[in-house]
Amino acid sequence: MKKVLSIIAVAVLATTFVACGPSAEEKAKLEERAKQIQDSIATSISESMQTAEPADSTAAATTETVAAAAPAAEAHK
Repeated sequence: MKKVLSIIAVAVLATTFVACGPSAEEKAKLEERAKQIQDSIATSISESMQTAEPADSTAAATTETVAAAAPAAEAHK
């Protein structure tokens, strides 16, 4: 009899834990929060890409200037 009651008690506990998942409202809030985080990350990446482009073009212009100046400096030696 003790084994039967133990098995029933374990079954009731297992059912209780499975049934206590997040509600539909909680799931909706989690999905909304996840979307906000994704949008925030996308915005940050977009902003960093926009600020990185001028820096890259400046670096390219500097490289071209240095490359053009090198032969001129050698010619003066």
